[in-house]
Amino acid sequence: MLMRSDRSSLLIVDVQERLAPVMSDPRRVIHNCTLLLRAAARLAVPVVVSEQYPKGIGPTVFDLREWMPGEGAVSKMHFSAAEEPAILRRLEATGRPQVVVAGIEAHICVLQSAIGLKDKGYDVFVVADACASRREDSERLAFDRLRAAAVAVVSLEMVLFEWLHVAGTAEFKELVALVK
Repeated sequence: MLMRSDRSSLLIVDVQERLAPVMSDPRRVIHNCTLLLRAAARLAVPVVVSEQYPKGIGPTVFDLREWMPGEGAVSKMHFSAAEEPAILRRLEATGRPQVVVAGIEAHICVLQSAIGLKDKGYDVFVVADACASRREDSERLAFDRLRAAAVAVVSLEMVLFEWLHVAGTAEFKELVALVK
């Protein structure tokens, strides 16, 4: 199954000020989440951003805030975004069956959110190069477990080129320039 911009929504999970710096590769995650947010904005893909206990962990990192939806991030206490009613309402309101997921930590909140959304009937795609954990072995285990749960593990470029669908458009030229 291919990801389509008219059937997808994007969920950015917990890329927060006090959590991001301790990840295995925070620059990669922040950069690639920014590219996903920019592509979503350009292609009219609805976005939901979650923040795990922002009072303690802080808000979404500054780099991502410019590209967040106008309604802002949704605070959560559950590790799984799929267990937060406000997040589910936003996703359900899109009417889109696919959810592209990125963020931190891969083995905790991303994993639980992706499997939870899959259990609720969504087609879920986790963007491996836009996710991280504190330890690389935790990331590898998360991606192995996601695959075993029939959640697609994809790359940033897979998402972009599947959302774009065709070359030669203004959107193609703009977004390809971001990854080249």
